[in-house]
Amino acid sequence: MKPIIKVIIPAYNEQDSIANVISDIPKTVEEIIVISNNSTDKTEENAKNAGATVLKEQRKGYGYACLKGMDYIASATLSNPNTKPDIIVFLDGDYSDYPEQLTELVAPIINDNIDFVIGTRVKRLREQGSMTPQQVFGNWLATFLMKLFFGAKFTDLGPFRAIKYNKLLALNMEDKTYGWTVEMQLKALKQKFSYTEIPMKYRNRIGVSKVSGTVKGTIFAGIKILGWIFKYSFKK
Repeated sequence: MKPIIKVIIPAYNEQDSIANVISDIPKTVEEIIVISNNSTDKTEENAKNAGATVLKEQRKGYGYACLKGMDYIASATLSNPNTKPDIIVFLDGDYSDYPEQLTELVAPIINDNIDFVIGTRVKRLREQGSMTPQQVFGNWLATFLMKLFFGAKFTDLGPFRAIKYNKLLALNMEDKTYGWTVEMQLKALKQKFSYTEIPMKYRNRIGVSKVSGTVKGTIFAGIKILGWIFKYSFKK
């Protein structure tokens, strides 16, 4: 029996890219859920026209948007247990990832019963300029600290990721903003989930990043990520 896969895409003013993202997602996906995180452009309209379920989350924050998508899935499952997904994929709405690689991303879960998979933005597959120097350094520092404190083998905090739905629920995710990705990885380590990484292609995004594209976003993201790591390094 083929697994039910649902995709959660947080999106803030991604009108120029969102339809491309949706159209490139493999047809094996059951439902694509776009959460408009207080968008003021045509993100919602374009996502709906492309065939996605569109939700609105007025509170700004990547984590808020992801949690909204999870709440929607939980409510739908309560109403109709047959809609309960086996796998949740998180994907950005800026077209920097290659959505068609979703098939590769979920393969370890389907074929090898792995709990959690990160799509890693490896240098050899990255388009020049697709990651800012601060992103590259931040990823290196965060994954180095996770290795140091927890013996982790992560090499990236890549947002393109797949996880078994029941495992996602077990994480009790709570971060509302920039710390969402690292929180998921840290909690997966703490709960001893099996995990792996799949090298992924990565290109220059359409539009300007709301995090790495601003000084404020970069600083706050760095503080959040390091805060989660140090919090968990002292937690029993």
